[in-house]
This record gives sequence, C-alpha cells and structure tokens, in this order.
Amino acid sequence: MSTAFADSATMFRRNMLRAKRYPALTISMLVMPVGLLLLFNYIFGGALESATGGEKYINYLTPGMMLMIPAYLVAGISVSVAMDMTQGIVNRFRTMHISQTSMLTGQVSGTWVQGMLGVSVMTLVAVLIGFRSHDATVLEWLAAFGLIGVTVLALNWLGAAFGLVAQNPESASNLPMPIIMLPFLGSGLVPTDTMPTGVKQFAEYQPFSPIAETIRGLLMGTEIGNNGWLALGWILVIGLGGYLWAATTFKRKVNG
Repeated sequence: MSTAFADSATMFRRNMLRAKRYPALTISMLVMPVGLLLLFNYIFGGALESATGGEKYINYLTPGMMLMIPAYLVAGISVSVAMDMTQGIVNRFRTMHISQTSMLTGQVSGTWVQGMLGVSVMTLVAVLIGFRSHDATVLEWLAAFGLIGVTVLALNWLGAAFGLVAQNPESASNLPMPIIMLPFLGSGLVPTDTMPTGVKQFAEYQPFSPIAETIRGLLMGTEIGNNGWLALGWILVIGLGGYLWAATTFKRKVNG
C-alpha cells in the first residue's frame, strides 16, 4: 500500500512537470470553457434571460458552466494516457518495480488538480462579470466545490479508460466527444422546460443535469429535491465504472 502510494505520488509529480513544460493542451482545455462562459453571457444572455424566470442569466449560467471544465478535461487526460501508451514510456515502466496502476493514478490526480484550478479561475471570471451567489454560506460553497471535485475525479477515470482503448492520441481526442457535448444538452445553460418533449426528457435524465441543479441549489438557493442523490449516484457509477474499465484495460495491455 505504501509503495503504491509513493509510486502514485511520483507519477503525479511527473504529470505536473509535463503540464508545466508542455502547457498548450492544459491551456486549451481551460481557456475554451471560460471563452464559452463569456460567449453565452454576452452574446446569448440577453435572449436567454427571459427563460430563467427573471434571474440574471449569469447567475443561472455559472453553476452549469462550472461543469464544462470537468467535461473538457476528459479529452485532455484521454490524449495524455494515449500518448503514454503509444510512445514507449509504459514499456520502460514495466521493467521497474513499481505499482502497475500508479501511472493512471498519477495522471488522474494531476489532471484533478488542473481541473479544480480551472473551475476556480472560471468562478473568479464569472464573479468579475456579474455572478452573485444568493447568500450561500461557506459550507454550501465548500459542498458545491466538493461535488465538482468528485465529478472531476469520476470523469478523469473515464477519460483514462478512453485513452487506454484508443489506438492513438488522435482517436483519443475524439472518443470523449459525447461527454463534452452533454453539458450543452442539459439544464446547465437553459431550463429544461423550454425544450421540446424528447429533448427535455433526455436533458432531465442525463448525468450533468442533476449535478448542475445541485450546484445551482447550493449556490443560488433553488430547490435541490432528489437531484442531490441522483448527482451522487451518477458520479459513483461513472467513477467506479471508469476506474474498473481503466484498471482492467491497463493491466491487460501491460501484461500482454
């Protein structure tokens, strides 16, 4: 156990150093969601504000946009894992006495740090352009960021699995596309009541909607209802499924 932890810490440091030396991918994954926040607020906000029941659109938009970075990071970690699997570094790790899954754990934990930093930056940008929480307490802010944190963790394991099954980094960037699109097809940007019946049903039952509604309830005081339990259930399914898929695929590929 201690060896696995130490190996994972070493791989975490490797991942952070690589992000520092080759920041282009990280920057693109973080800048794009912030750009979308500005786009939706300033270009579409005037037209969409009437759908939010009198609430300022930036106040409705921000809790949903906080999930854009976790979704975009799925592609980032998928490409990083695929690069490791196709560039020979894993063959070097096989000759060392290290925990087999420490490479994945280091990738996931390193990307988690980048994701939480990105969400913090996005929240700061949202505050600067007008977002105001409705008297949310410190505990509610912590709960909201805690929910985002476990969402990032769960999606990172799913992204690692995508990277392992991809044939190359190029295909690894395409596999997570459905995950990246899901925040656009939920209640994060507009209320589901404004959607056609079939789209509304899909939007209400896909994973990102209950997570967005729970974050919105914590920060804006709206009713959470059973969205909190649905959010935690989806996160558990995604995280556990992604971890088992990634771990078994990695061991099968490494052991031949």
